[in-house]
Amino acid sequence: MKHALISRRAAVKALGVAAGATIGAGDLLAQRAEPRSTVTNPPRDFDEPTTYFNDPDVLTVDPQFNNYVQPQNAIRRLWTGGQWLEGPAWSGQGKYLVFSDIPNNRQMRWSGDDGHISVFRFPANNSNGNTFDFQGRQLSCEHLMRRVVRYEHDGSVTIIADTFGGKRLNSPNDVVPHPDGSYWFTDPPYGGGLFEGQPDEAGGPTNPAGRLNPRLGQPPELGRFRRELPTAVYRVDPSGKVEMVIGEDQVPDPNGLVFSPDYKRLYVISTGRGPGDKGPGGMGEMYVFDVQNTRVANRRLFSNFMVDGVTCGPDGARCDVDGNVWCSSNAGRAVGYNGVTVWNPDGRLIGRIRLPEVCANVCFGGPKRNRLFMVASQSLYAVFVNTQGAAPG
Repeated sequence: MKHALISRRAAVKALGVAAGATIGAGDLLAQRAEPRSTVTNPPRDFDEPTTYFNDPDVLTVDPQFNNYVQPQNAIRRLWTGGQWLEGPAWSGQGKYLVFSDIPNNRQMRWSGDDGHISVFRFPANNSNGNTFDFQGRQLSCEHLMRRVVRYEHDGSVTIIADTFGGKRLNSPNDVVPHPDGSYWFTDPPYGGGLFEGQPDEAGGPTNPAGRLNPRLGQPPELGRFRRELPTAVYRVDPSGKVEMVIGEDQVPDPNGLVFSPDYKRLYVISTGRGPGDKGPGGMGEMYVFDVQNTRVANRRLFSNFMVDGVTCGPDGARCDVDGNVWCSSNAGRAVGYNGVTVWNPDGRLIGRIRLPEVCANVCFGGPKRNRLFMVASQSLYAVFVNTQGAAPG
């Protein structure tokens, strides 16, 4: 008996006809529809795999951004279940991502080998920002203890900074290493409240009436801190000396900070008013300074983060190898503007990434450092990009 030979195209067409008989016209129409995004109704499910060539929530604002968009991949939600996530940092040696779940007082770890999530450190002293230095050691900013610490390779912990001029720090927020061996960090007041850390003792600026009990839920030796310093940016010399490099008069409530790839610029985010602030606080802007050895100079506004009339409030940022600044975006209830904004070194918006949650911070990771990790409210997201992060962690 002879079998008729049919072409591959004919076979596919036949299968399509058969499928159409069972799927129905409405389902076929749905298959032809545009891919869902954060702004479609119903919105997309970020837990489901996609086959987008270009993700509809990765937006090119300037043609320059097309060079950094990686086709054939989509934004993925890797995990959800936190309370307020912050401080993503990539360990190149360990091939894992660490990030803070501040109110739950823990650090989480996402494994690059098999994608599983586990608790990395508990308790974590309400840590916020994390990074890795040039020796692969993790740095963390602790709200609860109001200090910056380094986790050594042998498992011990070194206090990098907890005071300045004999006074306790407010609540260090973000930290970055410099090739000269120094560490630079911001010290706003956001950890001086119940949700992300510990209020002042009675009578302190964050607990003036003394109605809050800062000892509840804490070890017995805690509960005696009091806000004593204005907000500032500090540099810790390799010898351990702590110096103020940017005062509150230049950048109130400094939050995220990042060096340019050549370490000739320092970008500092000025966020909103914090606990115990006597002044108006920051205005949701980013400033850039020229780095001159151990000092900075020539402050200028980098961006006010107004996009289409919407305030895309910045929090954390990272630079890629071309000097573009990838910054988290908090637009509140303005759906479609939460996520990430991307700016070229001249301060021009070139791209956006839309997420369904407020984004607090970002970092580059993966074996090739070409995957952007985004911590957004309760969830961890990631997307591959066509560039690499410029700094460790």
